[in-house]
Amino acid sequence: MTEHKSEKEAMTTDAADSTVAASYPACREKARLLYRGVALAPMVRASTTPLRLMALKYGADFTYTEELVDRSLSQTIRVENKELQTIDYIKDPALLPKKTKKKLKADNNRPCLILRIDPKVEKDKLICQMGTGEPELALEAAKKVVGDVAAIDVNMGCPKKFSVSGGMGSALLKDPDRAARILASLKSLLGPLGKPLSCKIRLLATTQETVDFVERMIRAGADAVAIHARRVSDDSTKAANWKSLEEVLEILRPKYPDFNFLVNGDFYDRKERAEFMERTKVDGVLLGRPALYNTSTFLPLGTAEADKTTVIQEYMKYSVRFDSHHKNTKYVVNEMMSHRRTPNVRVPYLPMKFPQGQTVGKTCNCHDLASLCKLWNVDYSKALATSTAGGTNVDSECSKTTTLAAGEHRYEDSYFLKSEQADTEKKGDDTSSETHLQNANHNGGDQNRDPVDRASKRTKIVSEKEKPIINTT
Repeated sequence: MTEHKSEKEAMTTDAADSTVAASYPACREKARLLYRGVALAPMVRASTTPLRLMALKYGADFTYTEELVDRSLSQTIRVENKELQTIDYIKDPALLPKKTKKKLKADNNRPCLILRIDPKVEKDKLICQMGTGEPELALEAAKKVVGDVAAIDVNMGCPKKFSVSGGMGSALLKDPDRAARILASLKSLLGPLGKPLSCKIRLLATTQETVDFVERMIRAGADAVAIHARRVSDDSTKAANWKSLEEVLEILRPKYPDFNFLVNGDFYDRKERAEFMERTKVDGVLLGRPALYNTSTFLPLGTAEADKTTVIQEYMKYSVRFDSHHKNTKYVVNEMMSHRRTPNVRVPYLPMKFPQGQTVGKTCNCHDLASLCKLWNVDYSKALATSTAGGTNVDSECSKTTTLAAGEHRYEDSYFLKSEQADTEKKGDDTSSETHLQNANHNGGDQNRDPVDRASKRTKIVSEKEKPIINTT
C-alpha cells in the first residue's frame, strides 16, 4: 500500500513538473542565447563585481554572482549608487537586532553590501546564484533581484557544512523532490517574465543517478544545468572526473538536443577546453579556479594570455573602482597566488612567478587598498580618480567608507600563509607526469565557503522617504 502511494505521488509530481517545463518557451529561447560559451563560475568571496567585470573584459560570455543565501538576499534594500553608477543590494537596517545596531553605530552606520551590479556592463550577462533549501525562501529572495539580473541559478553542489547543514547546496542532491519544488517555485516567478532558470550540480554516485537527477530538474523547469565533474566526496586537489562527466553527457546530449548543458571542473587549458566542448557538444564551460589562476584565460584560443602580475594589477584597479573592502580584495589576490585547491597534477604546469617580488606574506601584511596597490605597483590615486570599467569619476573618499559587517564569516591570513609555507617545503618534490596531466581535470565555485562580506560605498536610497543606511549582518 505504501509503495503504491509513493509511486502514485511520484507520477503526479512528474506530471506537474512536465507542465511547468513546457509552459514557458520564451525562457528556453533566452537560455539558448545566455548559457553559451565560457563563463565565470560562482565563487564565494571571489565572484563579486571586480572579478566579474574583469572576466567580461577578457572575453567571458556571461558570469555568475557568488552564492547568495536566500535569507540574506531577502532582507536587502535595492539602492541606486549614484557615485559608483551601480545597483547595490544592502542589508535592510530595519531588520537588524538592537545589539547589532549598537555595535555598528561606532562605525558611522555604513552600509553592508550583499550584491553590487554594474548595469551598463553586466546587463543581460549576469546570473544570480542562490543558496536555498526551501521553495518559499527561494521565491522571496528571487523577487528582490529578478529585475536586475538575466537569470537565477540554484546552487545544488556546494558540499561545505555551512551550506549542507542549512539544507542547501549538495544536500539537495539527496532530495530531488525538494530540489524540484524549489525550481518550480522559482519558475512561477521567472516564467511569466521570460527569464531563464538554472541549477549547478555535482556528479552523483553513478551515471544513471546523475542522469535521473538532471532529468528531474529539467521537468521541474530548469532551462540549463551545469555539472561539476566531481562528486561531493571528491577533494579539489584531486583531478576532476571528466570520464564520468562524459558518460553522463553521452546520455543526456542526444536525448535533449536543444537543452543547455554546461560543465565545470579543471578546465585550465584553453585547448583542452575547446576540445572537450567539441567532443561532448556541451553549450558552455564554467571557470572557477582557472579564472583565479589567470583571468585572461577567457581570451580566445590563439591569443597570448596576460602575465599573472598584469592580471592582478588589473584586478586591483577594478577593486578600487568598485570600492571593494581591502580584506575581500586581499583574499582574492591571495587565491590568485595560491595552489591551495589546485589539483596536484596541474600544479607543475601552473607556475606562480612574480618578478616584482610580491608574495602571499607581503600581501597579507597589507591592511588597506592603498597599501595593496603600492605592493602591486598600481597608482592608487589614479585608480580612485578614474573608472577602468568606463571612465566614471569616483569620490576619493570611497576607501574611507568601506567596512566589514560584524558577525560575518571571516578568514585569517594564516589561511594562506600556511599554504604558502607548505608549498615552499614541497617545492621541487612533485613527480606528476605529462600522462597524469592528460587525465587531470577543477572548479572552485562550490569550494569557496565561509563568505566575507564586501563593504559598500555610502549610497542614497532612492525612495520618497530616505532610510538610514547602515552596515549590517
